[in-house]
Amino acid sequence: MRLQRGLEVSGRVLLMAGILPPAWLGGVAALSLAKILDNMEIGHNVMHGQYDWMQDPALDSATFEWDTACPADQWRHSHNYVHHTFTNVLGQDRDVGYGLLRMTDEQRWHPRDLGNPVYALALAALFQWGVALHDVELDRVVAGTKTPAEAREKVEGVWRKARTQVLKDYALYPALAGPAAPVVLSGNLTANLVRNLWTFAVIFCGHFPDGVETFTPEEAEGEGRGGWYRRQLLGSANFRGGPLLHLLTGNLSHQIEHHMFPDLPAHRYAEIAEQVRAVCAEHGLPYNTGTFPGQLGTVARRIASLALPGREDEPVASRLGQLVGRLNPLGR
Repeated sequence: MRLQRGLEVSGRVLLMAGILPPAWLGGVAALSLAKILDNMEIGHNVMHGQYDWMQDPALDSATFEWDTACPADQWRHSHNYVHHTFTNVLGQDRDVGYGLLRMTDEQRWHPRDLGNPVYALALAALFQWGVALHDVELDRVVAGTKTPAEAREKVEGVWRKARTQVLKDYALYPALAGPAAPVVLSGNLTANLVRNLWTFAVIFCGHFPDGVETFTPEEAEGEGRGGWYRRQLLGSANFRGGPLLHLLTGNLSHQIEHHMFPDLPAHRYAEIAEQVRAVCAEHGLPYNTGTFPGQLGTVARRIASLALPGREDEPVASRLGQLVGRLNPLGR
């Protein structure tokens, strides 16, 4: 946390002198790293309760608040409960596409899915806002399965938190810079964009590379404790890297171990990974891992291919044929 605080202070001070290009670049780099550490290594793991045993008020999962638009209490519900309980179960785990993307061929194709890659790029660039609205369930409000009145309390919570974030990054700190306000504003915008793109990539590499499975509610119904662990394994994926990569991902580079033991301090995941892998080999279960660029590449390919109807593993020409048939059912 001292490193994160130091980076944030350094970044904001450098941006005050951001009229000089090296200072602006250094400020953006430091502030981006501070926001990434705050979200991934600190916020995500603290709010999982990984450090509650320390009884340190600064690391209390019940009261911790982070530097992002999503209210911590809503994140704890949408992530700790919904996502970690119903991991990769279609229609129950809202992380499967965030109510916006088609992420498996088991999801019925609609013409709007042609925009899948565009939606993904927009979600990545604005990821903190996607996460902020996650628990509001706007897609259900639009579909009429949730009333605006039911969503109102969550919307008000997001408004209170987001208002603070916007005022801090886009009004207060730029105002403190006086004539250099536009420079600070652009630096804060860029740091938030960098954090958004990074967190999107880490989260999607944890659940949507090649080989990761999704499940129907019927498949998850009545599963025992062993079945729950099996679903966490098959619904998650790791990627390899050095200590710096693990730190900047909040150790979600070990997504499999995280989903099996979400309240274990994240820096211990690497220590148990070999044991988990050995158990998988003993029971003939896959242990999905690869390089970060490799996993990210298969995620991008999945998002692009699922913009078209048909199975993800079908040739593009075949899926294009199905698209023509659906858009022109009379063959004219």
